Amino acid sequence: MASETTSQLTTGVFFVHSCPKALAPHLEWALARAVGSSVSFDWTPQPILKGSVRAEFAWSGPVGTATAVASSVRGWEQLRFEISEDATASTDGGRWLHTPGLGIFHMQTDVAGNAVVSEDRLRYAMDLAGGDHQMLRQELRLVLGQAWDEELETFRQAGDGDGADVLWLHRAG
Repeated sequence: MASETTSQLTTGVFFVHSCPKALAPHLEWALARAVGSSVSFDWTPQPILKGSVRAEFAWSGPVGTATAVASSVRGWEQLRFEISEDATASTDGGRWLHTPGLGIFHMQTDVAGNAVVSEDRLRYAMDLAGGDHQMLRQELRLVLGQAWDEELETFRQAGDGDGADVLWLHRAG
C-alpha cells in the first residue's frame, strides 16, 4: 500500500500593516525560510507610522503554510500583521493577527471566512460570565479577536487605495 506524499494545497494573504523600514529585508528572509522560496515585497510607506513600510501578498502552498509564517515572525514585536489561510474541502482555514501591544491572536475560519468558535469555548465564556451580560460580551469580544481588529483597522484603511500590488507566492508541496 503506497502512502500519499503530496500535501493538500491552499491559498491565503499576508498583510504586513507596519514594519520598520530597516527590518523589511529581514522579514523577507524569514518569510522565505517559512515558505521555502525567495520572496521580494513591493514595500510602500505606511502613512500612519513614520519610518514604517507596508506590503501585502497572496500566497499558495501546503496547508499549514500560514502557521509556519505566523510562527516565524510572532516574536517580532515591532510588526503589525495579519495572515489568512483559506479553508479546503477537508481542513478549516485560519487567521492570525499580531500587534505590538496585544501579541498574536489566532482563530479558525470556515470556507466563507467566518470565525469558527468551539462549543467548549462558548460554554467557558458563559460559565465565566455567569449572569453578567457585560462580562459575556467582553468574553465574546476576546473570542473573536475584536481588540486586534480594532487596533489594525486604522493601518488597514491607510493602505486602501494606495495602489499596492499583490504578489503571489507559489510553493509546491
